[in-house]
Amino acid sequence: MSDVDADLEGRTALPVEEAAALVDRVTDNVQRVIVGNDAAVEHILVGLLARGHLLLEDVPGVGKTMLARSLARSIDCEFRRVQFTPDLLPSDVTGVNVFNQKTSEFEFQPGPVFANVVLGDEINRAPPKTQSALLEAMEERQVTVDGVTRELPDPFTVIATQNDVEPGRTYELPIAEIDRFVKKLRLGYPEAADEAEMLSRTAGEHPIESLDAVATVEDVRRARDTVSQVEVSEPVREYVTGLARYTRENAQLGVSPRGSIALVRASQARAVIDGRDYVIPDDVQTEVPSVFAHRIRPRTGSETGADVVTDALDAVPVE
Repeated sequence: MSDVDADLEGRTALPVEEAAALVDRVTDNVQRVIVGNDAAVEHILVGLLARGHLLLEDVPGVGKTMLARSLARSIDCEFRRVQFTPDLLPSDVTGVNVFNQKTSEFEFQPGPVFANVVLGDEINRAPPKTQSALLEAMEERQVTVDGVTRELPDPFTVIATQNDVEPGRTYELPIAEIDRFVKKLRLGYPEAADEAEMLSRTAGEHPIESLDAVATVEDVRRARDTVSQVEVSEPVREYVTGLARYTRENAQLGVSPRGSIALVRASQARAVIDGRDYVIPDDVQTEVPSVFAHRIRPRTGSETGADVVTDALDAVPVE
């Protein structure tokens, strides 16, 4: 891959080493706020560069929302937050046409989805009808309201959070929506030393209040172009296909072709972070747990999607 190849819009992709340095810069900035979740921060940046959306699931209070806000503040971009509640309407997300009495015409008032980074906080508290408002946006980067289709900003990334401790007060996400998230991550409780450091940092003003942007929207676009040009050889593509086919043959619901595409793109992003312009099987193996597991519905209740992925990694040879 040439580091100066231009994409269809005339942008010049960043050289691989500059894209990797960009990730390091953003990671360091986010870690001024988020302590002890280095791997999760890196996974989120992989998802961003892979042109995907991210789902953060865990118990309340472990920093899911703060992580999303820290990433958005590290990039000089438009950020909007949607607090999902049972009474939230689809138009509260996508926008609505409002009649202007002065002009006697309807004017479109864009919803919070028209931003570069959209935080869907506690997304599983809203009913399926409202959640479905995101389906077109997440897949096609556009929104259709009253028959008119409008494109969303570039880049456009949804970072959704959900808690998993109140099943009686939340709604299960539709499979079609879950499949649109390139990754599903859990943060977990911090280690004792990390929690003590966090308490020290937040004793006064919260560090996110002084967090400055260290990258621009154009930086992200050019880094994404770099990722899209990373070479994926035929053996690597066959390896990804083999892993996906294993899940389909050994689960009630296996990984869709959309999931296979997501794994390839995440592996390309991982390669760039490691300073390479080509994907190796190690990239695939690093990314597959967070990309595949949430898409799988096992045959038995004693098994999880992560178990199926582990079995796939053991069963599918690397050639």
